[in-house]
Amino acid sequence: MKIIRYQKDDEIKRGILKGETVFELEGDVFSEFSQGKKVAELDQLKLLAPVQPPNIIAIGLNYRQHAVETGAEIPERPVVFLKATSSITDPAADIILPKLAPEEVDFEAELAVIISKKAKNLETVEVEDYVLGYSCANDVSARDCQKKLDKQWARGKSFDTFCPLGPWIETDLDSNNLKIRSILNGKTMQESKTSDMIFKVEQLISYLSHNMTLLPGTVILTGTPEGVGFAREEKIFLRDGDQITIEIEGIGSLENTVSREL
Repeated sequence: MKIIRYQKDDEIKRGILKGETVFELEGDVFSEFSQGKKVAELDQLKLLAPVQPPNIIAIGLNYRQHAVETGAEIPERPVVFLKATSSITDPAADIILPKLAPEEVDFEAELAVIISKKAKNLETVEVEDYVLGYSCANDVSARDCQKKLDKQWARGKSFDTFCPLGPWIETDLDSNNLKIRSILNGKTMQESKTSDMIFKVEQLISYLSHNMTLLPGTVILTGTPEGVGFAREEKIFLRDGDQITIEIEGIGSLENTVSREL
């Protein structure tokens, strides 16, 4: 099932997408819900980020080949950081290169997990019951802030628009061996499978739940594969007018245009 969040006639609602047709979502997406009446065709609506999360929790260096390309050691436990919730942006919305740091903005294709209900101290075998579904995400990162100016990750990961999410939540998915890639101006930059993850989704959720309470709607970004811009021999960063697409097998495509802050 595909769950969307959309805007129609100045109203923001949730829906269920079947093919190209949107139906009402009746009930609470984080409790019990069902399919209601037909609303419209997808192209008649504005798609929004499928959730407004209480927290965005992200994992660094969680693909083996990404750790290798950055020269980092394979981590013994998940590398956890946070992104500001104000960094969430919609499918088809612009990624804005900020005035403070426009020159080294990088892309990161990521599988996002959305938590369905309050979770604390879960074991891996319990995790499935706490996952609402999965989405595509782009963990946009200002590398100069992250690596040279601040030497920590919070600001460089949290500028406005630095977390495109969507286009929907896919509830029926096995996350263990999905194709994932990023495409910049029609050229594939990253291409891998989630089987290269060091820590699988159930391990990440269990680990995080032992450190903090996971609230309904929490978004977990599970790491990015090799091929990011800063790790290339000839570095590639996002520029005004670029088109960046994140594709994940079984979910779909998240497409955004890049522009500079005025």
